[in-house]
Amino acid sequence: MKSIKGRQETLCIKVPKVYDWVTRQVDVPVQSFTGEQGLLDLNFDGPTPGGVNPCAELAGGGALTVECIITDDQGNPVDPLAPHSILCTEIPQIGGRQSVSFNLPDGETITLQKVKVLKKGHFVVRVSNAQGKSLTSEPKPFAVAEKFYLCAPEGTFLQCEITDFECDSNIICGNNNEFRQIDVSINMCQNVQMEATVKLEITADFCHPRPEIPFDCPPLSFPPQCPEIFPGN
Repeated sequence: MKSIKGRQETLCIKVPKVYDWVTRQVDVPVQSFTGEQGLLDLNFDGPTPGGVNPCAELAGGGALTVECIITDDQGNPVDPLAPHSILCTEIPQIGGRQSVSFNLPDGETITLQKVKVLKKGHFVVRVSNAQGKSLTSEPKPFAVAEKFYLCAPEGTFLQCEITDFECDSNIICGNNNEFRQIDVSINMCQNVQMEATVKLEITADFCHPRPEIPFDCPPLSFPPQCPEIFPGN
């Protein structure tokens, strides 16, 4: 793309303006599914629904491995970094965002607003043995609420992006293939921005498409012949 020289104009454009921007890691509280009630809650998709014990069902097939998979509320796998896979939204507060004053190291006092943010989604737990047989739980919800102090005056809105995500799970089996516990821990990194749509006046050049780079076909080439024997005289 190239600019058209000599054609600068004063323009009014409508763009999102970033008022504040922070990054933070968040650890979702560990979810533990213990004993018979834990099996009922997970509801693995075994031959008899409800309370299927993966320790017993998958026994004899080698060591068990456990996966934690992020899904939608129907259990369909999703990319946790894709927009809207994990809901990230502001929690409304009675009376709106509260303003709080802070003293900076240089002695300056600034006023920020308290913003409450909710992140939530779903996961399934898949237990497999070395022979490839597996059991998958029904989707289970997770949620975590956080508090931020940001430059968030009235009229700004929350823009939240998950930039890194990890879901880890472990299973504990007892003697005689007794199910004891499955633990699920979730960690994520996030960009949190406060934005507002504003109109700005700028002076800029108009631009136009660049010329396409021509594609030249290579010259035709033929394999070398053997004139000593063909076509001959």
